[in-house]
Amino acid sequence: MTGTAHPRNPRLLTVEKVTELIEAEDVDTVIVAFTDMQGRLQGKYLHGAYFLEHALGHGVEGCNYLLAVDTEMNTVDGYDNSSWESGYGDMAFALDLDTFRLIPWLDKTIMVQCDLTTTDGTPVSMSPRSMLKAQVDLAAEQGWKAVSGTEVEFVVYKDTFEEAWNKGYQNLVPANQYNVDYSIMGSGRVEPLLREIRNQMYKAGMVVESAKGECNLGQHEIGFLFDEVMPTADNHSVYKTGAKMIAADMGQSLTFMAKPNDREGSSCHIHLSLRGLDDSTVFWDKESGERTKLYDQFIAGVLATMREFTLFYAPNINSYKRFALGSFAPTAVAWGQDNRSCAVRLVGESSSARLENRLPGGDANPYLALAAMMAGGLYGIRHELKLPDEMTGNAYTSDAEHVPHSLAEARTLFAESEIALECFGEEVVKHYVNYANKEVEAFDAVVTDWELRRGFERL
Repeated sequence: MTGTAHPRNPRLLTVEKVTELIEAEDVDTVIVAFTDMQGRLQGKYLHGAYFLEHALGHGVEGCNYLLAVDTEMNTVDGYDNSSWESGYGDMAFALDLDTFRLIPWLDKTIMVQCDLTTTDGTPVSMSPRSMLKAQVDLAAEQGWKAVSGTEVEFVVYKDTFEEAWNKGYQNLVPANQYNVDYSIMGSGRVEPLLREIRNQMYKAGMVVESAKGECNLGQHEIGFLFDEVMPTADNHSVYKTGAKMIAADMGQSLTFMAKPNDREGSSCHIHLSLRGLDDSTVFWDKESGERTKLYDQFIAGVLATMREFTLFYAPNINSYKRFALGSFAPTAVAWGQDNRSCAVRLVGESSSARLENRLPGGDANPYLALAAMMAGGLYGIRHELKLPDEMTGNAYTSDAEHVPHSLAEARTLFAESEIALECFGEEVVKHYVNYANKEVEAFDAVVTDWELRRGFERL
């Protein structure tokens, strides 16, 4: 993450180009999509002619339960914005006309990403994209913009998604049988899939950097060049969906679960820095060659809010299985200069100076994680927080505060957080506390394989 943030990717499409492609019948399908609470792309496939004649000028609508369901798409109670009592009304998909892109892994298809509003045009505050946009606007009021890059890992299996389902996700065959971290041979064994994902994502308007092997069996990472936070989150969502679709087309499967098995989990390290709206450096004093006070306050804010905002970094029951001693997933709320044992690692100097948040896993919703990181950092600046002492040595064995051990603990911290109320508002806090409540309740009601193996005969 060096250099300057670049302008809108020229491989994204303009409205004029979209119109031209549809009228020439080079495109016949337009996906209208938004990212839900779970970080998934949801929406509709529209016929191209219908899109031009109707949706482009008037938008699309969908049921408001799309922000009030669990991972299984079950409607659950406790949400103020959506319920049987309110009649499960509609919300509007407001097209972001800067996000048109080709979806090359689908024939003659393009996508446009959306904000969610009520039918009268009021932004839906608990929509993840709305939440990130609110932090972007808050930074802009102070003359800043945020640039970021997300590094998300995944595990590849030779089983198809259907085979994995039918096997109960047991005894799956990983694409590599040993640790292939940085291994050219190990990545080469999976290169047909990795190459296809890289090339398709490039065609979809992303700047692809590289692919490398990771520690878990069949674990890999594909990296992308940094950008401003909203395009980064938009690209992240498209990438995760597209990578799974491409793997499926090639008779394989891949997962972004934080901890799919007993080995190393999959991370989503987030690099972020503030810039001036004119792209000037604000985190580094070039004359002294040191961090600015603003940068220190931003880091302090991210650290001060980390435990209370962990719900947005680690949003699932499984997320918390990553946080283990010596796992390269953090357990200590601490910062260090190029220290991978800390939750926050400082990297780079001058215009490349940035902080890396190592807390999120591969299952993180990029909009929520980036919104939390920005909200925490801006809170630190607003309240002029003092940066605590740097962690030197092994943070895993330090006496630093620990990240939450479970979704239930993270839920409670978020629910009781005055800072969360200040940064996100009561409506958002209440909504996501209910989300966590329902996940915890659902998991607590399940009899797991672990319980059966230990207790069926021997207890």
